[in-house]
Amino acid sequence: MGYPEKARQLCTILLDEASDDNERAILYNYISIMYDNMGEYSKALEFQEKSLEIKKQNLPPDHIDLASSYHGIGGIYSGRGEYAKALEFYERSHEICKVALSPNHPNLATSYNNIGLVYSKMGEYSKALEYYQSSLEIRKIALPPNHPDLATSYASIGSVYDDMKEYSKAIESYQQSLEICKVALPPNHPDLATYYNNIGTAYDNMCEYPKALESHQRSLEIRKIVLPQNHPDLVSSYNNIASVYNSMGMFSKALEFNQRSIEVRKIALPPNHPDLASSYQDLAVTYSHMKQYSKALEHLEQSLEIRKIALPPNHPDLAIAYRNIGNVYAHMDEYSKALDPYERSLEISKIALSPNHEDLAQIYSNIGLVYSSTNEYSKALEFYERSLEIRKTALASNHPDLSTTFNAIGDVYYQMGQYSKALEYYEKSLEIRKTALPANHPDLVTLYNNIGFAYDNMDKYSEALEYFERSLEILKLTLPPNHPDLATSYNSIGNVYDNMDESLKALESYEKSLEIRKTALPPNHLDLAVSYNNIGFVYDKIGEYSKALESYEKSLEIRKTALPPNHLDLTVSYNNMASVYDSMSEYSKALDLYERALEIRKIALPPNHLDLAKSYTNIGHVYYKMGQYSKALESYEQSLEIRKKDLPINDAELATCYSSIGNTYYNMNQYSTALEFYEQVLEIRKSILIPNHPDVAVIYKDIGDVYDSMGEYLKAIEFHKRALEIRKIAFGTNHSDVAESYSDIGLAYYKIADYSQALASYEQSLEIRKIAFPVNHSDLALSYRNFAACCEKIGNYTVALRALQSCYETQQEAIEDENEDFAFTYSWFGRVYRSMKNYQKALEYFEKCLAIDIKTLAENDPDVAITYSNIGDIYRLIGDHEKALKYHRKALDIQENAECKPVDCATTYINLGETYREMKDYETALKYFEKGIEIRKNKLPKNHPDLAVGYHSMSKLYIATREYDAAMKNVQEAIVIAQEKLPPYHPHLLEYKETFETIRKDM
Repeated sequence: MGYPEKARQLCTILLDEASDDNERAILYNYISIMYDNMGEYSKALEFQEKSLEIKKQNLPPDHIDLASSYHGIGGIYSGRGEYAKALEFYERSHEICKVALSPNHPNLATSYNNIGLVYSKMGEYSKALEYYQSSLEIRKIALPPNHPDLATSYASIGSVYDDMKEYSKAIESYQQSLEICKVALPPNHPDLATYYNNIGTAYDNMCEYPKALESHQRSLEIRKIVLPQNHPDLVSSYNNIASVYNSMGMFSKALEFNQRSIEVRKIALPPNHPDLASSYQDLAVTYSHMKQYSKALEHLEQSLEIRKIALPPNHPDLAIAYRNIGNVYAHMDEYSKALDPYERSLEISKIALSPNHEDLAQIYSNIGLVYSSTNEYSKALEFYERSLEIRKTALASNHPDLSTTFNAIGDVYYQMGQYSKALEYYEKSLEIRKTALPANHPDLVTLYNNIGFAYDNMDKYSEALEYFERSLEILKLTLPPNHPDLATSYNSIGNVYDNMDESLKALESYEKSLEIRKTALPPNHLDLAVSYNNIGFVYDKIGEYSKALESYEKSLEIRKTALPPNHLDLTVSYNNMASVYDSMSEYSKALDLYERALEIRKIALPPNHLDLAKSYTNIGHVYYKMGQYSKALESYEQSLEIRKKDLPINDAELATCYSSIGNTYYNMNQYSTALEFYEQVLEIRKSILIPNHPDVAVIYKDIGDVYDSMGEYLKAIEFHKRALEIRKIAFGTNHSDVAESYSDIGLAYYKIADYSQALASYEQSLEIRKIAFPVNHSDLALSYRNFAACCEKIGNYTVALRALQSCYETQQEAIEDENEDFAFTYSWFGRVYRSMKNYQKALEYFEKCLAIDIKTLAENDPDVAITYSNIGDIYRLIGDHEKALKYHRKALDIQENAECKPVDCATTYINLGETYREMKDYETALKYFEKGIEIRKNKLPKNHPDLAVGYHSMSKLYIATREYDAAMKNVQEAIVIAQEKLPPYHPHLLEYKETFETIRKDM
């Protein structure tokens, strides 16, 4: 049985023996005080009210003893957190004191002081100051200038400034207290120690840790002299010093003082005393700072066990003990374990405290944080809003705890991606803090940062920058120049500049952050790794890959030193380095690093974690770029399986995965399968995006590309036009993506030989690219080349050459000399000169094309075969049939043994047929013509000009074999197609008509 309970029992016995009401009233008051000290506030209230009732029956209404009872009831309500009720009874007491006592009576000062204390707890600091000042004024008149009660008043005023975070004013008031006590009291009086303690706490809050330590150590020295070695006030000093060392990050020193505190209490107190529980709790806080959570839990459990024995089952301190255990589990990210002690804390608090007690608000906030951390956002909001309702009722409208709750609700909306709602709550929080705090107070920094992050995620970068810079300005004023928080601020600003694509400004901010961290932090601190990583990212973005790798490698080295070998942060470094090697086309190195990241994730994550899916996707992308499509497909499908288990069926990430698989099948020429996956992408994007979203345009383009490759050109045009319409709405008419769509449409029209439509689309694409791109952009070169190809087909060779020259000049500025794009341009020069019958020039360009092909492509690449065929055709045209056959056979060796487009193979067959016809080997010529025409009939529209070329070649063969009917039939088919598809002046049409006249005459 504890001492308070024994005392209560003694009072109960005395109560039975009481002879009159006056005695009973006094005993009721004592019993009330004991219950109050035990935390049993309802019983304390019951006995205080009994005492009051007796006094009201026996005393006049303004008797000072009634004031004492009202004061007692006010104190109980204050302990329960029912501050409005406390205020009501303190004011009744105060009204009696004002009548019963002289205006400058010291007890009236005490009454003002009590009311000030309640206002302070309610967060109404201006009113608290008003009452404390009234108390001080009375004491200044009633007491000598160095009376200790004056020191108490100054200390009370200091505590309000402390709560208002106006620490310099708090210290000023505490110093006034101290100066009075230095005069009024002996040099080692315990009250001096108390005031040194107050000053130390204020310096601790100002982060002026050496001054804080100095004050706390003075307090300790006094207490060591005047108090027995096991006195509880010594414990208070040890705890305060431990707190400062914790703030300084000197946890081993903090631990030393926590242990001293426990040793004192173990000697001075019985083993189950509640104060010993408090010491175990303080020790747990230090272990928690050291991230030694198992030890923290061990000591919190000891604290809890003592309180369970020493206190009644619903005592508020038990609720605090459970809450502290929940806090440690929350720090360990074990949120399901945190929830149970938080809920126990809540149950006790609901019984022990009034419905609007601040401790209830705090536990609702704690539970809200758990649900927020487990992504159960609706539950998180529910608990935070309960906390908010209590605080709105119990606290002043500008109380810091209200600001904290608004901020927490903002955080939940931020995590939900509802940035405008987050902003609304952050701004409410900010308004309170701006009212309660000076303009450059450090607590404003967090909110400016939160608002900055919200704007950043809303892509409102100038607004984000404004708030991050406000935060930085405060930090510059309040922190030393190399403080780590300044580095964090520069880092945030760098992130915004990076999002704005202002890479040089981003780099400047990241480097400022790095310089501070190099000075302020140990060489293997993880924040340094973050800085190197960010700098590497910018260098990667601006194409300075060697510098990017250098920074990423520094980041990796720190992480390898500071982290266990399978820590997930290592995967960030491996992935970033892999991305650089990918950009440098060093695919084997990229693959190695992506696979290292995957191995760590396999160990560190559950088997269906989405980050595993991302790793498989990264590996798939590299295999895709290496042309190893079956391996790419395998990785993409592993990614897809994970995503299908974890994501809703219409999730955007699933659409991206289907798209990658579709792209792979497309490149494997499995067009129907590619189409199947692209259609799944389209269904998802149509269901989750607005109709004119750019990503819908992308999938329309992909589907158009598939239909183009399948030879279904009208369907291709339909989907490319859908993409075009969306892009025009989403981006405006001069955007590069609009130019791309015109180019895609032009290509499809080109392939169905609708050259007028193709030319119109290519011209629109070219005009946009002239506006959208710099003069040396590779896409501008492509537009010139496409335009030239169309001009060549309609026989406008001079314009074609001019366009090709523009293409070539653009490429000279944009790419290296041996780039494959030059080969394509040389090939088109060759084709135009061939059509102009300038065979020597044509040969020169085709050979330039071949030289690049041989250096840049595999020897069996389909593009090499096309170049061989073109060179062979020139040798035929200049009469060197032996060389012509040699090059055509090289072309066929590739085309008949590799995955090539059938129509390219058909061209080689036609060219071979022409060569054998000229060599008068008509039988072989016929065989190749028939092969070529058969492919073109199957793969091209029935009115395609390339079919006309084949029919015309066959007609010339039949003329040579004097089969004039067959010759006439073929030339007529050629003329019909040419008249439909080519302009009337086109050389091919003129040649066909000339052949027709020759046959007619010979017949």
